[in-house]
Amino acid sequence: MTTNPSRPKALVIRTAGTNCDQELLRAFQMAGAATTSIHLDNLCADPTQLRSFDLIAFPGGFSYGDDISSGRIKAMHARQHLLPELIAARDRGTPIIGICNGFQVLTQLGLLPGDSNSNSNSDDGNASVALCQNEHGRFIDDWAVMELNHNSNCIWTQELKNFTDPTVCRFPYAHAEGRLVLADHYQINPDLVPLRYATNINGSHDRIAGVCDPTGLIFGLMPHPERMLDWNRHPFATRLDSATKSGPTPGLSIFTSAVNAVKNQGAVV
Repeated sequence: MTTNPSRPKALVIRTAGTNCDQELLRAFQMAGAATTSIHLDNLCADPTQLRSFDLIAFPGGFSYGDDISSGRIKAMHARQHLLPELIAARDRGTPIIGICNGFQVLTQLGLLPGDSNSNSNSDDGNASVALCQNEHGRFIDDWAVMELNHNSNCIWTQELKNFTDPTVCRFPYAHAEGRLVLADHYQINPDLVPLRYATNINGSHDRIAGVCDPTGLIFGLMPHPERMLDWNRHPFATRLDSATKSGPTPGLSIFTSAVNAVKNQGAVV
């Protein structure tokens, strides 16, 4: 059991080229977790360190300069050294999130979408989903209205249901390779799609912004919820009523959802 169940332990895995790891640490802290940041090389030397954490996060950025392709080198190191421990973490109920570059890593590891109908995302290229160059072939950054799938069991998005006005739920995005595509003959289960873009910003299949695995524990998304933890970051903050701004932002709600789920289950690590 955690030494302090009221303060679950969250791990942010950083490496060369990642960014927003500090914002991610702050997100977990604001959500009520104790936080630690560990370099990927350190974890690869001793993957059993993952057993000490109740939540695991892969931040965004441009890991290893996105040489070869986005997230490829980080995914290669994680596959070689961390994958068995990540699977074990999922099996014992540990929530795992990957944001932007982290989402790219989780798909290449085969942890997403992770359903029985998908191929193994192995190094031979047999991936069921991939995050490819945006439809218009350029880097984009702006804000997008999110469309929530209320039927999804993704634990990370449960508290987004508190936002009855769909236009309030907006996340910033910044990516060049965020267009989600499916392999030939693969059909993703709609319940594994917790978030869609209200307007398709990058050409993603079915406007998909984020994907979870069948357990609802593993979640990857291209937008950056950790960049809008405070209401004054919302693009229309001055237009929102005080009642809306009395609670956590949609971005923070992603993290409170997972932290509260861990608290409620009394996570075993």
